Amino acid sequence: MDAFSVSVVNGMHEPGMSSIKKMKIAGVFAGFQTLMPLLGWVLVHTLLQLIKQAEGWIPWVAFVLLFLIGGKMVLEGITNSGNDRSELTKHRLTPGVLVVQGIATSIDALSVGFTIADYTIVTAILAALIIGAITFLICRAGLALGVKVGTKLNRHASIIGGIILIGIGVEILISHVAG
Repeated sequence: MDAFSVSVVNGMHEPGMSSIKKMKIAGVFAGFQTLMPLLGWVLVHTLLQLIKQAEGWIPWVAFVLLFLIGGKMVLEGITNSGNDRSELTKHRLTPGVLVVQGIATSIDALSVGFTIADYTIVTAILAALIIGAITFLICRAGLALGVKVGTKLNRHASIIGGIILIGIGVEILISHVAG
């Protein structure tokens, strides 16, 4: 759902996004959501002690990444508040930002790999592929929704989207610290 929410924000931030770009964005999120559980599975089978030490940092990393991206979007929205939507869309989603978003929204999926550690490698790969396919579909839907909402919100979409990303980061942090 984090990847869905970020997809909505990306669509809001860039309402003129092409279908090919939407496919690429959904593919990046799906790719990270597929790879992270597999990485967790591998780590459990190879570096169990390292995992135990690093597990507490996962929500903090996601929070910081989403806070930085969201904060940048809010600042862009505020500094461009007098400009029209075409000025805001000059700040397009770059591959680097997309990779950071992919990591931030899937880093908690790393822990899924810890829970599927008793699966065989074939079963773990199948589970990861299912996760990736579902992520791809919901991200495409999120992008489509975001484009519609972004068009209606005009220049306020960047500010709202940034606040949403910061909120997602806070939610990840609170749910892991409190849980």
